[in-house]
Amino acid sequence: MQAEDTSIEELQGQIRRLNSKAGQMKMDLHDLAEGLPTDYNQLMDVAAATYEIYRKLDELKQHLKKLENAK
Repeated sequence: MQAEDTSIEELQGQIRRLNSKAGQMKMDLHDLAEGLPTDYNQLMDVAAATYEIYRKLDELKQHLKKLENAK
């Protein structure tokens, strides 16, 4: 039981850190989009990185939910 608690706490910490980073990346993508067509060549890289962080965040949240439901 203690190992699950630690895993849950670790996941919650990872999710908090990733949420913060994801929010910043979302704002960066928004700023880039507002400035179009300037720096349009960065758009795909920034969008791909933003997509990846939100995909990872969703994956971690689903894993956390499974751990919490298994308790």
